[in-house]
Amino acid sequence: MLKNIFSLILILITLLSCQPQAQGLSDEIVETEFSEVVTPPIVVDSVFQDSLQPKDLLPVRVEFENANSIKLVSWNIRHLGRSKSAEEILAIAKILRNFDIVAIQEVVAKDPAGAQAVAKIADELNRMGSKWDYQISDPTKSPSSNISERYAFLWKTSKVSLQHRAYLDKELEEICYREPFIAKFKTKKGSEDFYVINYHSRKYYDKPEEEIIHFIDYPKRLETENILIAGDFNLDENHAVWKPLYHKGFTNSLHQQPTTLKMKCKDGNYLNHAIDNIYFLPGIQRHNAETIDFVQKCKYLELARGISDHLPIFIEFNLKN
Repeated sequence: MLKNIFSLILILITLLSCQPQAQGLSDEIVETEFSEVVTPPIVVDSVFQDSLQPKDLLPVRVEFENANSIKLVSWNIRHLGRSKSAEEILAIAKILRNFDIVAIQEVVAKDPAGAQAVAKIADELNRMGSKWDYQISDPTKSPSSNISERYAFLWKTSKVSLQHRAYLDKELEEICYREPFIAKFKTKKGSEDFYVINYHSRKYYDKPEEEIIHFIDYPKRLETENILIAGDFNLDENHAVWKPLYHKGFTNSLHQQPTTLKMKCKDGNYLNHAIDNIYFLPGIQRHNAETIDFVQKCKYLELARGISDHLPIFIEFNLKN
């Protein structure tokens, strides 16, 4: 009996002596666990940290030579329609705001979104201080709906007026994949008429020269030499098709200036083909003509291509008559 009691006392003593040690060990483990856990620093990927938006494009600076001249800008705005965000529409308007006439190619024709995008550009321009008007063409009579597009003209009403509704050239609708869109404008100050022909050719491998050669008849058809043909020709000004037109008085405004954008920047260069231009006849006095590089740096190339894979181009001119 006494032996059993003694054994029980020994067990109790052992248990009591172990309890503080176990508690102390537990405290030590908790302490060690917290002292060894180090929270890693949060690293933000620079791509996301410096995520670019259309508003981040550098301001475009264009210098004009003559305050009284007419400034015409032409731009193939790739897939202008529902693919363009409100921020991209605003960026487009900011680039165009200082010009008097805008000729746009590649307005989406398969649904109303193309025409709506043009209207949104006009709305943004009207918020920037000047009054603008615009007209959109019907879809071109193209070999297929995948090729058909619309054109658009926008103009500053304080500088020029549209003489009558612009129209697609029916005489060339069986020849051109996208027949040109013809507008007759009048200057507000001099009250002189001139034509702007808006054009987007078939692709290079489809031989756009078979369309372009027919432009030689425009002076006779329109009965004037106050003509400018603006757009994307998918070949440069040195192509053989232009020789007979040059003999008839046509002149190219840009000289070997690349107007399209590469997919990726290589060795600091993001420009590709010299296929956009503005050709004019002797009734036009050219002051200046340039591309408008809204990319400016390689880091903006992808962002810029979201707006278009072409640069806008412009001519500053007066009428000779």
